[in-house]
Amino acid sequence: MKFKILLLLAMCGLAYGQKPKPRLTATPTPKQTSSPKPTPKLTPSPTPKPTSAPSTLPVASIETSQLVGFTDYPQAVRTLIEESLALTKQNLTYTYGSADPTRGGMDCSGTIYYVLRKIGVQDVPRSASAQYLWTRKAGTFDAVISRKMQSFEMEALQPGDLLFWTGTYATEVDPPVTHSMIYLGKRKKDGKPLMFGASDGRSYDGKQMWGVSVFDFTIPKAKAKGDAKPSSVFIGYATIPGLKAAAPL
Repeated sequence: MKFKILLLLAMCGLAYGQKPKPRLTATPTPKQTSSPKPTPKLTPSPTPKPTSAPSTLPVASIETSQLVGFTDYPQAVRTLIEESLALTKQNLTYTYGSADPTRGGMDCSGTIYYVLRKIGVQDVPRSASAQYLWTRKAGTFDAVISRKMQSFEMEALQPGDLLFWTGTYATEVDPPVTHSMIYLGKRKKDGKPLMFGASDGRSYDGKQMWGVSVFDFTIPKAKAKGDAKPSSVFIGYATIPGLKAAAPL
């Protein structure tokens, strides 16, 4: 009896428009189709290294025909100067500690060492100080204390001679000879004395050069009184020991 009464009440509720409450079901989480790709890190590209030396280095060269009386130089001296000028055309910079042109440059005494060895002078020392002692011991060195190119002390200077300086940089080496070059002779067009070697600032025709080059040969002026800066002092020149007997390798 009670069951019939409950059934009738339920039917009456439907009749009056009461809707049954819908069942709540959880919405499924959508599946991820693929994992997101990480953002790539941006790294700067390294600066490419130069594959060759700059096309124009601050060096100068001349031809042997531009030197006064070159054809009258002794054969060994002509060979020395020809080999020297050939180096000035290789765009070699000044490289301290180098005596090898394949490194792209050489220092002053390294240049002298290399070119003399190339023409067959086997016992040439490596440093400017040792090269100076080498010529002193051979008795070929002429000392110069004058500060004028017209001095009688310069009268024996010949093309192919070594030139020596002190004071181009501070050194503990004894004797403190710091720079060496080769005298080329005088230029035809104006009689200007020229030299060959490597430098990090000497000049040619008023322009500073940096490397294996031709340079103006001048005697530095005496340092002004009170000037505390180091100064270069030309001390003399020497015939190269064994040059006449040298035979190219």
